Amino acid sequence: MTLLDVENVGFAYGAGRPVLEDISFTVPRGANIGLIGESGSGKSTLLRLLLGLAVPQKGRILFDGAPLVPRDRGYMRGYRRRVQAVFQDPYSSLNPAHRIRRIVTEPLRSLKVPGDHRRMAEKVIADVGLEPDTLDRYPHQFSGGQRQRIAIARAIVARPDLLLADEAVSALDLSTRIRIVELFEKIASDVTMVFVSHDMGVVAALCDRMIVLDRGHIVEAGETAAILRAPQHSYTRNLLASIPRMA
Repeated sequence: MTLLDVENVGFAYGAGRPVLEDISFTVPRGANIGLIGESGSGKSTLLRLLLGLAVPQKGRILFDGAPLVPRDRGYMRGYRRRVQAVFQDPYSSLNPAHRIRRIVTEPLRSLKVPGDHRRMAEKVIADVGLEPDTLDRYPHQFSGGQRQRIAIARAIVARPDLLLADEAVSALDLSTRIRIVELFEKIASDVTMVFVSHDMGVVAALCDRMIVLDRGHIVEAGETAAILRAPQHSYTRNLLASIPRMA
């Protein structure tokens, strides 16, 4: 069953040239999809559209069979319950004045999720491999990798259907990056994931399917293993040749 449909989407900032043109793909429920491309390829803009932070000027986005309606506040409250994101810099997304317990449970409060929020926070912190006393501390007391685990915990605490990850490991050192990728692999069995990255090695490790963007166009899409084995487009071949692998 398809969870996300992107149909002939186009987008430009102001009167500038299109950043995205005729973008179409589907994300089946339970899949892990990699969106890969260099800076300027349009992948971050596409993520903004998927988050409802911008509206396509052409085409449409369907979530679970219904159109995404960013201007409808009631709709977006339900959408935020089902779609969460993890960003590149965990420190900037974690309020330094708040304890981790308050940060992790914020989605539960804002989305009015029923249940024992304290127990839910304790469980999700354990799920991402952190100690229980994490909840009583502040963001500055943790390393970059630990802060990203906290950001992931906040994103999955409300049990979303779709997780959008934007360069979620690119700011980390190699050994930490590998451990966070392993964490994403662990949680991928419970959530559909779209992983945006410029790193072919990360996408190869995490994603069943891959979509390659170049200057606002999809130049190649398909099973990750097949693309790695025999890339059809010169841009994909250049990515494979130039982007460092994880190991």
